[in-house]
Amino acid sequence: MKSRTLMRLALTALLSFSAATTVFAEDGPAKQLFGAVRLPTLGTAQSTGFYAKGCLAGGVALPVNGPTWQVMRLSRNRNWGHPRMIALLERLSHDAAAKDGWPGLLVGDISQPRGGPMLTGHASHQVGLDADIWLTPMPNYRFTNDQREKVEARSMLKGDTLYVDPDRWTPAHAALLKRAASYDEVERIFVHPGIKKKLCETVQGDRSWMAKIRPYWGHFYHFHVRIKCQPGSPNCKPQEPIGTSDGCDKSLAWWFTDEPWRKAPEPEKPVKPKIMMLSDLPKACAQILDAPGPQSVDQVTYGLGAKAAAGSDVPAVVPDQPSAVPLPKQRIKTK
Repeated sequence: MKSRTLMRLALTALLSFSAATTVFAEDGPAKQLFGAVRLPTLGTAQSTGFYAKGCLAGGVALPVNGPTWQVMRLSRNRNWGHPRMIALLERLSHDAAAKDGWPGLLVGDISQPRGGPMLTGHASHQVGLDADIWLTPMPNYRFTNDQREKVEARSMLKGDTLYVDPDRWTPAHAALLKRAASYDEVERIFVHPGIKKKLCETVQGDRSWMAKIRPYWGHFYHFHVRIKCQPGSPNCKPQEPIGTSDGCDKSLAWWFTDEPWRKAPEPEKPVKPKIMMLSDLPKACAQILDAPGPQSVDQVTYGLGAKAAAGSDVPAVVPDQPSAVPLPKQRIKTK
């Protein structure tokens, strides 16, 4: 009871802060406006705009603890997303633990409570349909909040090369990516080119799922799951279809030339970086930014699977624990 009381106090503080910071009458830098809002809008979930230029209404939270996941970097408040994104993360964490021997997901950034541009980091993750998952398996204990800020994800690369370290990469990593790609709603999974190359060299049998695995800069310590625009979001802008090629061709070979990594020439005159303003986003995003949010703990929505597993009042942010908490050994099935 004491723990639940502390949880409610923590969330009530967020609600009070949010009520004082959710009204914006004028245009301004979008990342500052969306980054200041601590809670989502009420009502139906809708993704508006493009993955890198949009916002989210009706977002729900992935609880920081689940039976087969833990959310990292809680101070960022980026464990919000479209309900279908949150449901997929819960499903992936369960399936990977039960069927692939992956002990649990360490989940990085999903989206802000109302999506939009972020103060730091990503250009995408703006419409609640993107999520980062660490390639480090979840340990058999709960991290404290402080540990979630400081623990570093492990790179899969060998030194400063473009190639996967064979001492770090395991069949379980490949199985996790295959599992994520197996879901119909998943459209793309971004990984480092070295990881894509490793899959091209080692995957046997059915390789159709590899069409969804896309090489991209970064992504050497995590993979980025992107799902399709969901029903009920008519103003969500989709990407072009990915095609059916497994991607183990000239398009992958390009990443192992000098061109992708060549430093851009310095401009003759300093160029002031363009700041994305609220007015640059779809018009509906200004309304989403100013829309009313939850006024009580009972109005905050969490992933349904998590509620069934962990109780009905699991908050998005929990007070720090004094020490790491061991997890029940029997919670997952392993191979």
